[in-house]
Amino acid sequence: MINLYQTHIESLSIHRVGNKSKTEGAFISKEPYQLNDELMPLLKEFFFKPFREKEENYFQFANEVDVEYNELYKIVTEVFNDPSTIHEASKKITTHLYNQSQHPHIKNGEVYITYLNGLVIDNQKVDGIGIFKSELKHDFLQFEEKSENLEAILQQGVNLNKLDKGCLIFNIEKETGYKILSSDSNKYDTKYWLEHFLSVDALADDNFFTKKYLQLCQNFAKDVVFPAEDKKEEVMFMNRSMNYFAKNDEFEETNFLNDVIENPDLIPEFKHYKQEKAPKFHIEDVTEFPISNTAVTASRKKIKNTIDLDTNIQIKMDFINPESAEKFVEKGWDEEKQMYYYLVYFNKEQKS
Repeated sequence: MINLYQTHIESLSIHRVGNKSKTEGAFISKEPYQLNDELMPLLKEFFFKPFREKEENYFQFANEVDVEYNELYKIVTEVFNDPSTIHEASKKITTHLYNQSQHPHIKNGEVYITYLNGLVIDNQKVDGIGIFKSELKHDFLQFEEKSENLEAILQQGVNLNKLDKGCLIFNIEKETGYKILSSDSNKYDTKYWLEHFLSVDALADDNFFTKKYLQLCQNFAKDVVFPAEDKKEEVMFMNRSMNYFAKNDEFEETNFLNDVIENPDLIPEFKHYKQEKAPKFHIEDVTEFPISNTAVTASRKKIKNTIDLDTNIQIKMDFINPESAEKFVEKGWDEEKQMYYYLVYFNKEQKS
């Protein structure tokens, strides 16, 4: 978990990068930007808002040979060793970003590089480096009094309500490539930011394993449970899976399978499915890991828990109390109408 409310921007450098394939060039500021009390809270909200609103998916610097050969890792390490070098380092970072701006779809924009202190991650206070980029310009009106009339002047600028790209690099776990959060609101050039500029891999921590295993379960429910059983059992399998993750601190695969799969014939099916699909989710050899409550909460919001019927009726299951669906929902076949039906038991209707 991160807490950015007490984070202070110690230093800010602002540069501009163009699209290198279009020979747009780059503008490197000679000196750091002098922040004032009016601008500071606005920039903090602009920079940090995306990271407070989205799920925490951590990355780490990577390289095929060794992380020491990662360009940004080297620059960042130098800064953490001597924070006074941040502005000179910001020039190197901007040049590195410019060199990756080769694809014609990549937009030019301003680059903001900050040295941060007071970040809290996993209840530990650390320093960090923030790299942010604004790309899209928005129209706005300025007004000026001229003689006896008010004149409207059309201008373009950066919308402080939406950051286009950004990353936070925490001075923690240096040996494995630091802990990094990334945000990118423009999906058309994700490889440019994550792969080419940052050159990162997903950090395989408890949050990563929890999320990926639940994604595997969701795919198994759709690909195997639904064809073998029915839609109700697909939803119920995910209900029981979510319930297991919500009630346990540690994941153990054998216990999990015995707990959530009611049809014993599907247990070997699940093991075969995992063996076949695990590389896609990067959990080939994972059978035990601590469960991340944050990842469980985020996954619960994304997993569909409704049965959609062709008669324009939906039945919504409850991930918090999955036993209710087991007790109070029955599926049957009506010979007269030649249709399936669901029988739902209840005592009284709840107020909405």
